[in-house]
Amino acid sequence: MEAPASSSQITAQLKLAHPGFTLDVDLQLPGRGVTALFGPSGCGKTTCLRAIAGLTRAQPGRVVVNGDVWQDDAQKIWRAAHERGLGYVFQEASLFDHLSVRGNIDYGLRRTPPPRRKVALEQAVELLGIGPLMDRRPQALSGGERQRVAMARALATSPRLLLMDEPLAALDAQRKAEVLPYLERLQRTLDIPMLYVSHAIDEVARLAGHMALMREGRVLAQGRTDELIVRLDLPLAHGDTAATVIEGTVQQHDAHDHITTVAFGGGHLLLVSPAARARGERIRLRVQARDVSLALTAPSDTSILNVLPATVVALGEDSPGQMMVALDAGAIRLLARVTQRSAQALALSPGLAVFAQVKGIAIVN
Repeated sequence: MEAPASSSQITAQLKLAHPGFTLDVDLQLPGRGVTALFGPSGCGKTTCLRAIAGLTRAQPGRVVVNGDVWQDDAQKIWRAAHERGLGYVFQEASLFDHLSVRGNIDYGLRRTPPPRRKVALEQAVELLGIGPLMDRRPQALSGGERQRVAMARALATSPRLLLMDEPLAALDAQRKAEVLPYLERLQRTLDIPMLYVSHAIDEVARLAGHMALMREGRVLAQGRTDELIVRLDLPLAHGDTAATVIEGTVQQHDAHDHITTVAFGGGHLLLVSPAARARGERIRLRVQARDVSLALTAPSDTSILNVLPATVVALGEDSPGQMMVALDAGAIRLLARVTQRSAQALALSPGLAVFAQVKGIAIVN
């Protein structure tokens, strides 16, 4: 007999066939925080999200969100999309042009019976920083502002699950940088699970604590983001975007030279941070493998701010002439991308003690 789903878990067992494409996934995801469905275009991320929402019917299918059964074909249970208590944010904001920002958000609020309202209008407005926009029409908003309004409208329904389908894909780099901090604020403040579809690893690394890696309608792997992205047997740990995610706490911030010290399980890192950081603030950092160099002895007289003692765990061929090196640096797994010539010169092998060097200006937060 199958064990009952955890009351804090999202289960999605979905099969769906289209001409030339089949979705066949078995997702066991945490019922809290942000989980990313990640993979290249056409791998089935949006199809999977729509099936979870009930906008497309998987057959057979089973969807359970934190103990609430939305679909179970074996027991002939089917709940329509409007009965699932979800919020959906699409790549395009799809706001009502004839309504003001306030009117668009009120539309979402009216869809939710008062006893079920958990997110107040004022809270959604404050979290997404749209107070000054309330009387504007969508035509007078930037792309980033429209997406923030769409998110506020989705939150106004007090969803049990928030679905985001590439919400930043249509934005340029500047607008994307404008919206990301608000998504981080939602993650920190609201106890609403979020499924976030993206093919941009920088977004996933910054926002998602858990991820499912998809290819051709299947799930290659699922688990914690910081663990999956450094596995040499997965494509995430190869190429120019290979990186490590490090969770830490701000130890101090020097306003004179804009250097922030972040403590983590394996020590501390120094990085450039123009904005002041409060002591004790939790922060997520991203260190790209191409920005990590290796030495056999502790370097001296160097401009590099971060030198971490580490041990080589594994090596894998990356691209012609290049190797990816997985390192144990205390409480974190670090990746370094080096040339094959350097790997041979240093005689890199599992168990070798090395020093990993990371420029402070190369750490992304």
